[in-house]
Amino acid sequence: MSDPHLTTYDAPGRPRAMVLALHGGKPRSHQSVDGRSASWRRAAWLTREIAQPAHDEGVGIWLVRYRRRGWNGGTDAVADARWALDRLRAVHGEVPVVLLGHSMGARVAVHAADDPSVVGVVGLAPWWSADDPVHTLAGRTLRAAHGRRDRITSFRETARYVERARRVADSAELEDMGALGHYMLTGSRRWHDVALRSVLEVVDTHVPSPRSAPSTER
Repeated sequence: MSDPHLTTYDAPGRPRAMVLALHGGKPRSHQSVDGRSASWRRAAWLTREIAQPAHDEGVGIWLVRYRRRGWNGGTDAVADARWALDRLRAVHGEVPVVLLGHSMGARVAVHAADDPSVVGVVGLAPWWSADDPVHTLAGRTLRAAHGRRDRITSFRETARYVERARRVADSAELEDMGALGHYMLTGSRRWHDVALRSVLEVVDTHVPSPRSAPSTER
């Protein structure tokens, strides 16, 4: 099987940080992912919407399309994310990276967060459980957002995971999205806004914006 597919939205010039977006999937499936995948298309919509305002802050975005649809015990999609992180380093060097994941993509993110380039994770309607690690978030920042009407993944499990992560992460916070569901279709603007805001918050925590640097003029 060929390598994962990458859709790239590079900021002009050298980026001060990059976002690697990770889409959702299924618990088990070895079916190939193509451009018709609903999970990938939802993530593609999100990345298109936030790319320009991210570029305005010096942040580029890459979106991974996994080789297989399934989590499959964590071996497939996590390997694809690590491959993408290696590719990102090959192109942009040692630039700080925020992992932005929806559903299963958020699970992939916390498993791959121990990569040395990663400074934080943003999870949207994440699929997290007691089996997922938090040690990978040591020294990193975690932001999550979850709706109370999600019938696919659990708000309560996300809250439990964030609480565990607080023991090791620099910072871990959960945003309650209220009466929103899993697929980020209803309230799409709110989801896009929280994704962008959370990503930039993580970036600004670890990579101060040039706009906030002290002036050298006297």
